Amino acid sequence: MPSAPASVSKKLATQAKLAAQAKTEARASKAARKADKKTFAANGAKYAAAYAAEEAAAVKGRRDAKAAGGFYVPAEPKVLLVVRIRGTIGVDPKAKKIMRLFRLLRIHNATFVRNNEATKRMLRLVEPYVTYGNPSLKSIRQLIYKRGFGKVNKQRTPISENQVIQDGLGSSNVRCADDLINEIYTVGPEFKEANNFLWPFALSSPKGGFSAKTKLLHYLEGGEAGARGEEINKLIQKML
Repeated sequence: MPSAPASVSKKLATQAKLAAQAKTEARASKAARKADKKTFAANGAKYAAAYAAEEAAAVKGRRDAKAAGGFYVPAEPKVLLVVRIRGTIGVDPKAKKIMRLFRLLRIHNATFVRNNEATKRMLRLVEPYVTYGNPSLKSIRQLIYKRGFGKVNKQRTPISENQVIQDGLGSSNVRCADDLINEIYTVGPEFKEANNFLWPFALSSPKGGFSAKTKLLHYLEGGEAGARGEEINKLIQKML
């Protein structure tokens, strides 16, 4: 039989080489995913243990304070959730600038911010247009799982798998959903990067809606605007 032309033999050899390389890469990728799965599970268990220990310490603190006839003052939460509740008509230019800084560009947008003195001063200036409070771990988890979108190559991408987090952050410490939730909840060293990766949450109008009469009033006056502490979690449930 006549031998195959040199060009055909070369092409077949190249194809075989590429197929072998693809097979090797697929095996390596599968092994990496398997290792990542174990790491992510271990991280989740570690965070759960830390949350449980924190809750146990708080319970013990309340019991000890009650036994001593005193009061237990819990540590101030490190993160706040800010929700925009009013539109742009009649908004003060300074308030507009602050809301752009908080990335609250549309009504019912929500974002996380650090709970510090500088943030509090800015929030006081936009209180008529927003409501904010201390989100629980459960609320943070629900927001990320149910309404979470990440910024990947400047595109709004749903966080449907851990790979989206890895592609968007490229961080060695924040690589899965549990890592991301923990970084936001504890305001970790990579909070800024993790928070910027998260697209502003697009929430729904709350069940029953906001009353036109109460929307303009402060929460302490029976309205909707301003600080509402842990009560923000009830509002989140209505807007998910």
